[in-house]
Amino acid sequence: MKKYAFPFAIWLLFEAIAVTLWLTLDNIFYLFNFSYIGTCLALGIGFYSKKMKHARSIVQLAVGSYMLIYLGILSRENMQLEGFWYYLFLGVFEAAVIHYVIAKIFGPLLFGRGWCGYACWTAMILDLLPYKVPRQPRKKIGFVRYIVFAVSLVFVGALFIFRVPNLENIMFWSFIAGNALYYIAGIGLAFAFQDNRAFCKYICPITVFLKPASYFSLLRVKNDTDKCISCGKCEKVCPMNVAVSDNSRKRLNGTECILCFSCVDACPKKSLHL
Repeated sequence: MKKYAFPFAIWLLFEAIAVTLWLTLDNIFYLFNFSYIGTCLALGIGFYSKKMKHARSIVQLAVGSYMLIYLGILSRENMQLEGFWYYLFLGVFEAAVIHYVIAKIFGPLLFGRGWCGYACWTAMILDLLPYKVPRQPRKKIGFVRYIVFAVSLVFVGALFIFRVPNLENIMFWSFIAGNALYYIAGIGLAFAFQDNRAFCKYICPITVFLKPASYFSLLRVKNDTDKCISCGKCEKVCPMNVAVSDNSRKRLNGTECILCFSCVDACPKKSLHL
């Protein structure tokens, strides 16, 4: 029963969020939305504990495609960073604002960058590419993410300052165009740097929110140093170049762990754990 405690706890957490938002905002959509996401995550974690090989990929597909296709395209909600600024400037606590607050601003205090590993619709596609393990040293161009972050803010801010009409329509098409650009850039960088997660490391503006809170994440991979033989296999398979064997919160790229557990699976002594 112990191995089912964690996925059940995740499900309860998302159910609590679902019910709270439903009753507070008087909108049953939030009950469905967060119940669905929580159930997918709980099942995925449960399947992983049963050694199902593609458990995380299944969760990525279930959650990522739901947010991209149903919320983004069919419901015309801009769930990208521009959508967050848009609703924030409107002074409305709904849609992308709620999503960002839970998944990307305060959520990482609990689960770090779990969003990137289990729900991101961009990474959902990038993880299917052939370079799951980086084949080149990490580049020093992470500053690009801050430029993209600033451009996003300036773009939406300018729409409000100049009182551009048809903002909802502009937000929808910026979501479509933005995702197309992200996929093109992500796939191009993956092949150029031989690294599926190059986009996440250098370009993705969402990491500006994710990184600070992830430093304090409650859920993080830890190393039992009494078992560890310093073979380095964990760090060789890490898609985010995290110094996994170092237990310090200041470990190299420590705020970028996506909880994929590739390191845990690769450890010959089973010294890595949550």
